Amino acid sequence: MQTTFDAQITAVFFDRSGAVFALGDGSVRFEDGRRIDVHDGAILCAVPHPSGDGIVTGGDDGKVVHVSHGEAPVTLATSKGQWIDAIDASAETGLIAFSSGRTLSVIDAKDAAFRRDFQHERTVSGVAFDPKGRRIATSTYGGAALWFARIAEQKPTFLKWAGSHLSVTFSPDGAFLITGMQDNQLHGWRLKDQRNLRMGGYAAKVKSVSFLSGGQLMATSGAQGAVLWPFAGSNGPMGREATEIGYDQNSLVTVVASTPKAGVLAAGLSDGRVWLADPAGQGLNFLRAAKGAPIVALAMSPDAARVAWADEDGEAGILTV
Repeated sequence: MQTTFDAQITAVFFDRSGAVFALGDGSVRFEDGRRIDVHDGAILCAVPHPSGDGIVTGGDDGKVVHVSHGEAPVTLATSKGQWIDAIDASAETGLIAFSSGRTLSVIDAKDAAFRRDFQHERTVSGVAFDPKGRRIATSTYGGAALWFARIAEQKPTFLKWAGSHLSVTFSPDGAFLITGMQDNQLHGWRLKDQRNLRMGGYAAKVKSVSFLSGGQLMATSGAQGAVLWPFAGSNGPMGREATEIGYDQNSLVTVVASTPKAGVLAAGLSDGRVWLADPAGQGLNFLRAAKGAPIVALAMSPDAARVAWADEDGEAGILTV
């Protein structure tokens, strides 16, 4: 499949129905061509719904909406006068977390009455659940905050590191927390002792991170190839060097996609190409060899059999691995 949308794509995911695209015109498009208009304005962020059916979108209209194939969209929460900047969801607990301004909010997909709001001193730029779905990390200026998802009154654990932190993710074993920073580097903490990890050397901001190979490798964008950090063992990448695959001096990796259980990695490039590679093997398999606008969204299906991509000009496609 290949198509052209009349708006830029914010994100792409796979659900039970196939590929799902969230667009900057506020609509969600499904693989079979179905369109659902969701937001009065742009979709700023999206994540798969905890049930695996459809996606949850956050818009500049302050709404958080569940969108699934064949159903009318359901507004789950609102944040009056604020954009929904970041969102995550946990299949383990059914919780959904989102940020608006300086506030982290938590809702329950199965309990419409449940909501928790946690305040920060600075704007919240990223949100991530731990693997069990019980704690939430937020990225903000000066570091990252850790919250318990269901406790109403609490003080967060704050992991300090100077600078602006733009995104956040947990390692699949929950042992490490990684943030993407404004100044072209990653920062991390080993949570059991809050030891710092400095992960630099990037040519551009790291906007995309994905774990693969049973969580033993973390792949990132932001360089002329896909950067791979080792996470095997209790020390993770501490004292170890990253490797790079798919190096090309004429392009940058803009986005990466995999699944924690898969041993293969997909990467989208600044020149519009998309490749697939096995870090343990040799060479690249170009799923999209034609050059074009930069790839802005990429997803791998849970069984690692398909890859969906979208570029800056609204071109999108689904490829069989």
